[in-house]
Amino acid sequence: MNPYTLPDAELERLLGEDAPSGDATTFALAIGRCHGRLDFRARFDMVVCGSEEARRMGELRGLAAVGTVVASGTALAPGERILALEGDAAALHAVWKTAQTLMEYLSGIATATAEIVSAARSGEPDCAVVCTRKNFPGTKAATIKAVLAGGASPHRLSLSETLLVFAEHRAFLSETPAATVARLRRQWPERAVVVEVGNEREARTWAAAGADILQLEKWPVDAVAALAQQIPGMRIAAAGGINATNAAAYARAGSRILVTSAPYFAGPRDVAVTLAAL
Repeated sequence: MNPYTLPDAELERLLGEDAPSGDATTFALAIGRCHGRLDFRARFDMVVCGSEEARRMGELRGLAAVGTVVASGTALAPGERILALEGDAAALHAVWKTAQTLMEYLSGIATATAEIVSAARSGEPDCAVVCTRKNFPGTKAATIKAVLAGGASPHRLSLSETLLVFAEHRAFLSETPAATVARLRRQWPERAVVVEVGNEREARTWAAAGADILQLEKWPVDAVAALAQQIPGMRIAAAGGINATNAAAYARAGSRILVTSAPYFAGPRDVAVTLAAL
């Protein structure tokens, strides 16, 4: 699965950060015109992400991909090849570390996402995992690709395209919950109205007001289960502290949407690299 590829301008920016004035060592050794090959392989079990970007980085520097490039979203065992690039040593060295590091970080996010998705669906096959906008600023396009590669969806791509009413919004309101929901439906009729609630009383109030989804922030599993039984048919999104160790329990409790930021803080998945002269 390859959701999309980062644009060339972004890839050029990343490559430029690592070699703003060229590669001093390769230039000083006068090896830039030598022919060689870069080989990228999974060092451990992983869901790979960023392989398309690594290939494109190579193409932008005149390198050619050799053989199959494994698509983002593919589960790999240790030692399996991701991709190989051939060409001049100057280009190989210019691409090597940026491509490797990008794949390692994105594969870490994709792998952690896949683990949470697998856990959630072991508790309830129809449970969806969605990832928040709490990615490191400036990395959204890349990290969302990793989330998609891991089998989850974005929770909110931005403030501009979703309606999620927090207590921090309600602090400025003086109308009834029903009036708030009605006003949101008039203003944004094609959007679901999601309301984050802190306790059972708030949950019942906003459910009665017509909210489409109740988001339960840091609710214990048993409290989620109790609410799901009390308001049958209500879509419930459990949020806060969701990870691979508790996703199944929240899914079984009746939360059909699990909201998580955990994958963004996952460790990188090592990509082994060999560079050889040909």
